[in-house]
Amino acid sequence: MKYQPLGNTDIEVSELCLGTMTWGEQNAEVEAHEQLDYAVDRGINFIDTAEMYPVPPKAETQGLTEQYIGTWLQKRSDRDRLIIATKMSAAADWLPYLRDGRNRLDKTNMQTALDASLKRLHTDYIDLYQFHWPERDTNFFGKLGYYHAPEKDGVPIAETLEAVSELVKTGKVRHVGISNETPWGVHEYLRVAAEQDRPRIVSIQNPYNLLNRTLEIGLSEFAHREQVGLLAYSPLAFGVLSGKYLDATPANARLSLFTRFTRYTNDQGAACTRAYVELAGKHGLDPAQMALAFVSSRPFVTSNIIGATNMEQLKTNIESANLALDKEILRDIEAIHTAQPNPCP
Repeated sequence: MKYQPLGNTDIEVSELCLGTMTWGEQNAEVEAHEQLDYAVDRGINFIDTAEMYPVPPKAETQGLTEQYIGTWLQKRSDRDRLIIATKMSAAADWLPYLRDGRNRLDKTNMQTALDASLKRLHTDYIDLYQFHWPERDTNFFGKLGYYHAPEKDGVPIAETLEAVSELVKTGKVRHVGISNETPWGVHEYLRVAAEQDRPRIVSIQNPYNLLNRTLEIGLSEFAHREQVGLLAYSPLAFGVLSGKYLDATPANARLSLFTRFTRYTNDQGAACTRAYVELAGKHGLDPAQMALAFVSSRPFVTSNIIGATNMEQLKTNIESANLALDKEILRDIEAIHTAQPNPCP
C-alpha cells in the first residue's frame, strides 16, 4: 500500500480509502467491522464517512454508518494511526429530518453537526471535516450547465470558513476539505483562507471514474497547483464498471435495490462500459481492478475511495493497489474515452 500527503499537511493517507456509505443499509454492523479490520490489516489507514450515511438517506437510518465506525473504534487502541474523514450536509430540501430541515453551513449548524458526529464516532476529533456539497445553487451531482441564481447562494463561503476555523482552534477538527465542488468554489475557498487567515482546504472529494472524467476539465489543475488533491468517489461508477450489470441486473445489487441510482445507466455509459470490460479481458485483467487502478494512477488523486457490500468485492478492490497499467492499456483507455468522453457526468 502506498501513502501520499493529504494536501499540504504532514498527514499521509493510503492510496485507497475505505468508503462506508452502505453500512446501515446494505451492510450490518458486524459486516462493517469485518471490512474495517480487513482493510486496516492491509494497510488502509483512511476511512471516509458522512453524517448523512447510509445511502439512500432516510431519517430512520441517518447516522448509523458513523455509529458503526464508532463502536469499532471503541475496541481499538490505534485511533492516532487512523485518518477519519466525515462530511457535514449542506442545505437540502430532500433532508427535512436533518436539523429540522433548517440545515446550513453556518456556525450553529456546524457545531451541532460536528458534536453529533463525534459522539457517534466515539472520538474527540475529526482528521478531515468536509462539506458534503455546496451551499449555493451550482452544478454538481451530475448537473453540467451552470445557471446563475445568486438569490440561492445561501451561506457565503467566508462565513463557512469562519465557523470551521473556530472548530479547528478547539482541536475538534484537524483539517478541512470540500466535496462535489466546482473550480470557482475551490478558488473561493482558497482566496478567503488566504485573505482572512482561515483554514486552507486540503482536499476535494468529487466523482471520478472511467465514465466520468469531468474533473479533468478544470479541477485537476487546481489539485496539482494548489495541493488540493482529489479524493475520488464512485471510482467503479456504482459498480457498473465491474461489468456485472451489462447483461443482467443481479439480485440485491445496489442498482437492483434502489431506483434512484441512475447516473451510470444510460445507453452511452453501457456501451463504454462494455468497451472497458472487453479491454480488460483482452489484457487478462479484472475489469473492476483495471478501473480502480486507472483512478489511483492519476497524479492529481490523493486517495481512491473504494466501497463494497461483501468481502469478496472488498478483497478484489484492495488488490487493485498491486496493479500497474502499462502504456498500451492506458493508450487503449484513452481511445475509448476520446470516442465518447464522459458519457455519465
